[in-house]
This record gives sequence, C-alpha cells and structure tokens, in this order.
Amino acid sequence: MPRLQDILYKVKIRSVNGTTDIDIDDITIDSRKVVPGGCFIAVRGTHADGHEYIDQAVKQGAAVVVCEEFPKKMKEAVSWIQVENSAEAAGYIAHQFFGSPSEKLKLVGVTGTNGKTTIATLLFKLFTLLDHRCGLVSTVQNQVGDKIIPATHTTPDAVSLNRLLRQMLDDGCTHVFMECSSHAIHQHRITGLHFTGAIFSNITHDHLDYHKTFNEYIRVKKSFFDHLDANAFAISNLDDKRGAVMLQNTPADKFYYSLRTIADFKGRIIDNSLGGLQMTINEQEVHFRLIGEFNAYNLLSVYAAALCLGEDRQEVLRILSNLTGAEGRFDYLISAKDRIIGIVDYAHTPDALLNVLTTIKKLRSGGEQIITVVGCGGDRDRTKRRLMAEVACEHSDKAIFTSDNPRSEDPAAIIKEMEEKLTPAAKRKVISIVDRREAIKTAITVCREEDIILIAGKGHEKYQEIAGNKFPFDDKMVLKEMFELLDR
Repeated sequence: MPRLQDILYKVKIRSVNGTTDIDIDDITIDSRKVVPGGCFIAVRGTHADGHEYIDQAVKQGAAVVVCEEFPKKMKEAVSWIQVENSAEAAGYIAHQFFGSPSEKLKLVGVTGTNGKTTIATLLFKLFTLLDHRCGLVSTVQNQVGDKIIPATHTTPDAVSLNRLLRQMLDDGCTHVFMECSSHAIHQHRITGLHFTGAIFSNITHDHLDYHKTFNEYIRVKKSFFDHLDANAFAISNLDDKRGAVMLQNTPADKFYYSLRTIADFKGRIIDNSLGGLQMTINEQEVHFRLIGEFNAYNLLSVYAAALCLGEDRQEVLRILSNLTGAEGRFDYLISAKDRIIGIVDYAHTPDALLNVLTTIKKLRSGGEQIITVVGCGGDRDRTKRRLMAEVACEHSDKAIFTSDNPRSEDPAAIIKEMEEKLTPAAKRKVISIVDRREAIKTAITVCREEDIILIAGKGHEKYQEIAGNKFPFDDKMVLKEMFELLDR
C-alpha cells in the first residue's frame, strides 16, 4: 500500500495541513467513488469543479484531499494538500500510486488531428501479430490483449488511465499504443507518463471551440513532444506544414516520414484503387489492403514506429500488407445488385472530409456519382460548419446535409448554418434532411448503378446524441440494412 509522501513525488505543493506519513488505500477524482482511507483529488474540469465536492468526499471517508484551494473548514483527521494545479497533480499522483506502469511498458503516443485511431490500431494489430502482448487506448475501444474495454473518451482521465496501464502491465502486456488528444494533453491526463515514443500525424482546423485559436491548438500538440525525454523517439509527418515545428524543441531522437520529400521513411504511391495501395517504402515495393493517400501516411508512420521499436523491417512489411484499419475509417460495403459502394468514415473535420473525398474521386473508373451524407456536431466548433459544407459540395455530385450529434442544439439550425454561405451552384447540389436514417435512405434512392455514397462524421459511433440523450445509431448497420432491402 503506497505512502502519501511517496505518491506526492514531483507534485508542485504549496501547503500541507496534516501528515503525509500515512498509507493510501485508493485515489480518485470522482467524489462518488471515494473509499475510506482514500485520496480525493479535486480537479477543475470543463463542466464541474471538484472543489465543490470536497465535503462529500470527506463524508465518505477520504483520508487525504488534494486541492488548489483549502476550504474554510478543514476536518483535522484529514490530510490536506494544496497544489498549484490539481489536474497536473492527479497525473503524477496516479503514476506513483499505480507503481509507475508506463515506465515498465513500451508506451507509444499518437497525436494529430486525423489518423490517430488508425495509427494506434494498426500498431496494436501489428505488434500483436509480431508476438507481443499489447494494450490499446483509442477512441473506438480500449483493449488489453484480446479483452475489449469500451472507450468513453479518446484518452481517459489520469487516474483511470494509470489504472488501465497497471491492468495492462499485470496482464503481461509489453507494448501499449495510445491516442493522445489535444484535450488530454491540455488537461494533464497524460502528465507523469513515460513515453517510449510519440507520433505526429497532421494538424488541421479542429477543436477551436476548446482551444480558441489555431496557434494555441498547435502549442498544445507541440508540448507533448517538448516533454519527451532524451531516450524516447519522436516521429513526424514532414509533409505537414507544422511537421518539423512539432519536433523543434524535443529532446527525443527525431525521425520524419514523407510521400513528397526526402525523409527517414520515404513512401511513394504507385497505384491506389479499391484493391488497395501499391507503394514503395524506402525503395521496397509493397501492396497494402488499405486504400487512399491518407492511409499511405498512416502506414509510413506505423512502419517508422515499428523500426524505432527494434522490429525487423521485412516482417513488419509482410504483416502490415495484410492489415485492415480501424472500425469506421473508410469502412465500405458494396450492394450486390447495383454495385453501389457505400463508405462509412469518421471524417468530422474539413481536412478529413477533403482527404476522404479526394481518395474517392481517385477510385472512380468512369462517370460514377459521389453522394455525400454529412452533418456537423452540436456544441462544438461552429466555424467548421461552413467549411464542411463547402468541401462536401465542391467534391461531390450531390450532398445530403443531415444531423450528426446535435447534442443540445437544434439539428435544423446546424444544417441552416451549413447552408448559409454556399454559392447558388453549390446549393443546387444540396438536399437537407434532419433525420439521419432518412438521409442515408435518400442517398441510396438517388443512386445509379456503381455510384459511391460517403456517410461521413460518425464512423465507429453506435449512437446519436440528441438533447442530452444517446440514442442507438450505427451508420454502417443502417447502410447494410438499406442495401439488403435494395438487393431483394
């Protein structure tokens, strides 16, 4: 059982009231989960302030309270620790409490606007097939070996994350691959972790509802690499405008991948079709099952990380050539009767949508139409809506605007914002249908033989969030049902 004085290592402490020479039974940032003899860390979140729940934590038997401000009344039997930043402290405390699991694992973090899930998932699949026991922390799911644990956030909170890493270590995992979102970096969810390596995919317009400015978004992503140690490796996409900047100040060993310029890991696309990608990686020709230029970048980053982790390049390429990507990332079905191609993709940023549509256009062999079903999430960056609409209209023959996860907003109002500044030519391509199921059905109805439908924005998600409630909804299942009806 850890001592309080030991788990406070590296924490920036302002003041202590009580003893630190006591055993700690458990730690939590959720006052409802406090156990007698446990430590409650009062974290200021975006929706709630843990300081408001200190009384509840003490009533439930907390032996220690870590907070930024002491309450007016402090129970004498409790040890009170005042810190500069509770969220940061939670990262260090959790790391120590669970026995520093990340230091005993080969932990690789993946950050960037697009590609995080695919890169982390491909690494997990690759290293599992290379006979390593692996863990995965991703938007789609968390995984310990072959055991799947549903994911609620791209990156869990610091306590949950260290608990999960401890579980992975105890289960015999040697390698863990983890998505690191900008929110997680900024909110100190990954503070205190020891990363063996880190990968940067790209950075584009996203999360400005949270970060406010693009420069701040870049700064947060960059800080992940700035805090790596000298024994780590850092891999970056040299074709991204900020690819070199990301690694500018990192003490880690730097490596770059590229399709367009000389780099440590250089790729070249020979052929890109529904049959897969034919490309060279460092002059070696390989065929992959994945499709699209964006996946060429993902594959390069995975190949780079595998070699940095000491794997044999021939074996890595052999296994990679047979892998499929993450659920809801360029996931496609083909109707039996009319050979209509339906693609489900998580693309929910203008850049991601452009990447997918550009890939689809390159896959066309003749005059097939592209019909895009797309919406924008509520209570999120509103500046994306006009851009998403413009991309959909410019690169599709028809665009069906519908609801995504409207959350607390009116879905019809979101669609209206998408339509507002479109040109008359673009507006002629648009059909607006609030009901997402009807929108997908309409897309199939207006299709001709061998046309291509893109259903963008939700990917792997199995729900729609409307007015504070989550309703079951799966784009791929709806598409499959519609195709089965069509083929009867």
